[in-house]
Amino acid sequence: MSVAITGIKTNKVSQSRIQQLDHNNIQFGKLYSDHMLVAHYENGKWAAPEIVPFANMNLSPATTFFHYGQAIFEGVKAYKDPNGNPLIFRPQDNWKRMNRSAVRMAMPEVSEALFVEGMKELIALDKDWIPTADGTSLYIRPFMMATDEFIGVKPAEKFTFMIITSPAGPYYAKPVKIFVQDDYVRAFPGGIGFTKAAGNYGASMYPTMKIKEMGYDQILWTDGFEHKYVQEIGTMNVFFVIDGKAITPNTSDTILAGVSRDSVIILLREKGITVEERPLSIDEIVAAWKNGKLTEAFGTGTAASVAPIAELTYKENHIILPPVEEWKLTNWLKQELGDIRYGRKPDTHGWINKA
Repeated sequence: MSVAITGIKTNKVSQSRIQQLDHNNIQFGKLYSDHMLVAHYENGKWAAPEIVPFANMNLSPATTFFHYGQAIFEGVKAYKDPNGNPLIFRPQDNWKRMNRSAVRMAMPEVSEALFVEGMKELIALDKDWIPTADGTSLYIRPFMMATDEFIGVKPAEKFTFMIITSPAGPYYAKPVKIFVQDDYVRAFPGGIGFTKAAGNYGASMYPTMKIKEMGYDQILWTDGFEHKYVQEIGTMNVFFVIDGKAITPNTSDTILAGVSRDSVIILLREKGITVEERPLSIDEIVAAWKNGKLTEAFGTGTAASVAPIAELTYKENHIILPPVEEWKLTNWLKQELGDIRYGRKPDTHGWINKA
């Protein structure tokens, strides 16, 4: 059970910037809400968090995370129900995953009170920033970074934890085109592929830039040893509907355990759909497409939600799936998950937290 942080010191803005929010043109990650939560770690403990106006930071050029990459983050979303109440989707699961990342990156864990209850207070304060149109949300970015002013190679001793928020429209406005990568590698066993460490994303920038120049939206990564088994997409976990079954790579130390992924698996199984979490080779996917058994493919993630995959290219195989309007499972999942997140259907799983 979470313990509330009572009386977080709050310094409110003198003038809100809410008028900058154009509800008819919400771009992902472009505009940030009025306030942010900040907490500092020093001498083996976290100081009391504060909520302050969103502002730039004053950091030394020797700040550790600039040089050695001790930085982790999470992605959460808040919505409004039909009565205008703010709802946060599964923040406890993101808290648990952030602490898994923290342990692997030699960083201090954060308490549920700091992460979840602090987030609730921040969202309650900036609830007017939550857009209400279907497909929109308030994106919540908790993150932590090492803040020693020291350029020797060692785990840091000082850290800063922050939460910022940003009104968000759909991450992908249309079905995505995916390129299956078999040159570059995202993660190896024993590495940090299962974490949301900043370096995982930095290493993917160049390969992603190259495939975007080719007209694709994202990479589907394969394993580092054989380039045979699919792993995850740069921004999402991935599912393939083959012969009526939903198949997704099993999570491991090279694949992020997605909160949206878990939600989708639960909903599919409740609907009576067989879900297989197992190694899935790209050759099996291509064979299923050639045999007419591959009917749908989609990615899942906090930012992307449920994103249909319209096209998939692997070597000489250019897979084009049927029109998305004909898909049964993907479209049902988008609607079902949306109804739960926006409070249009009862939450029978304990996923919704009221701010």
